[in-house]
Amino acid sequence: MFRKLITQTPLKAVLPLLALAPLPAAAAEISSADTAWLLTATALVLFMTIPGLSLFYAGLVRVRNVLSVLMQCFALTALMSVVWFVAGYTIAFGSAGVEQGPWIGDFGNLFLAQITMDGVNGSIPDTLFVMFQMTFAIITPALIVGGFAERMRFSAMLLFSTAWLLLVYAPICHWVWGGGWLGAMGVQDFAGGTVVHITAAVAALMAATMMGPRRGFGSVAMPPHNLTMTVTGAGMLWVGWFGFNAGSAVAADQSAAMAMLVTHLSAACGSLAWMTMEWLRHGKPSVLGIVTGMVAGLGTITPASGSVGPAAAVVIGLSAGVICYFATITLKNRLKIDDSLDVFPVHGVGGMLGMMLAGVFCAPNLGLFSGNGFSDGVTSIGGQMAIQGVAVVATFVYTAIASWIVLKVVDSVVGLRVGEEEETIGLDLVLHDERGYDL
Repeated sequence: MFRKLITQTPLKAVLPLLALAPLPAAAAEISSADTAWLLTATALVLFMTIPGLSLFYAGLVRVRNVLSVLMQCFALTALMSVVWFVAGYTIAFGSAGVEQGPWIGDFGNLFLAQITMDGVNGSIPDTLFVMFQMTFAIITPALIVGGFAERMRFSAMLLFSTAWLLLVYAPICHWVWGGGWLGAMGVQDFAGGTVVHITAAVAALMAATMMGPRRGFGSVAMPPHNLTMTVTGAGMLWVGWFGFNAGSAVAADQSAAMAMLVTHLSAACGSLAWMTMEWLRHGKPSVLGIVTGMVAGLGTITPASGSVGPAAAVVIGLSAGVICYFATITLKNRLKIDDSLDVFPVHGVGGMLGMMLAGVFCAPNLGLFSGNGFSDGVTSIGGQMAIQGVAVVATFVYTAIASWIVLKVVDSVVGLRVGEEEETIGLDLVLHDERGYDL
């Protein structure tokens, strides 16, 4: 009957009805191109943690701890996903249609209560925005693993990471991206200089300081056990970072394309700068140095990737390679702080450097080095840098205090560090009863 009705109805009688019929709201607003790109970017950011960061970190530790690092990254991927579902997302972004406060989001999206298949966030589905942001919430606690590698209890790591995501990461995410006070000030942090890199690095510094150095630090050589694994992970990080930075445009547009270009240039220049510093100072360029310089370049361009142009990205990458190189030497050799895998000097110093340089190179009147312009109401480099500085200081201070408190509480509950004998045996056997290599 329906087919007969259609086939016998004149087309000219149907066309006016079609013209008057409104399209469903979701169909009118969702962009297939933006959605497809964000689906890809989300997968790329998750690829950064497992397997990218997992392999990068695992190759850097000693052979008796390789599985412990892989286990920590893998477990955090699972656990942080659930924590984000339960409360992390609503603390960071709240719920649609509700005016958000300056400090944390409203609690209307506990357990993602208002996230439905038909929901729309800009030009992409609500569900996709939640998932994209979830991958950021996964990799940030995973970065902290590098600060306490080879000596923290697995149970302590799980408790600390859960509390830290809710008390540090999610609130600062709200400050910058969720309608909070830093975003309202006009801070330029495109993909997470404050939200990801400074928070993770400061937490890693607090953990390394509170727990003390590994046994033998400063007197016993602790070289990476498998640089092949580290370089493999580094390559995955480089590729995955395109999802991290270019995906933060939340659209398949010119901003995403520029973010991808400047991200790549900064990574390339960071790796070359670090390699050159080693070559000049030690006579030989190292594989470890070139991949660490790449990470420094990537971390430093992250907050600026939506604000600057290609020439500025080259300057940012070169600066990252040199400054983060000296920061690493200073932390280990002069301050004697055992940040096991250099989280603070690479991600922390790089994140702070990138935040401040974003305030410089976003300026639209720098000729070859011009960027996309200041935030609304800002008319000078000094004005933008003042906002950037406030964001850096606020993030650093809050993260340091909150992380210290969480570490103290966890230490009193389960103890942060394994015993001396357990550390000597290695976390793979002590905590997981397995070996990374059983040949």
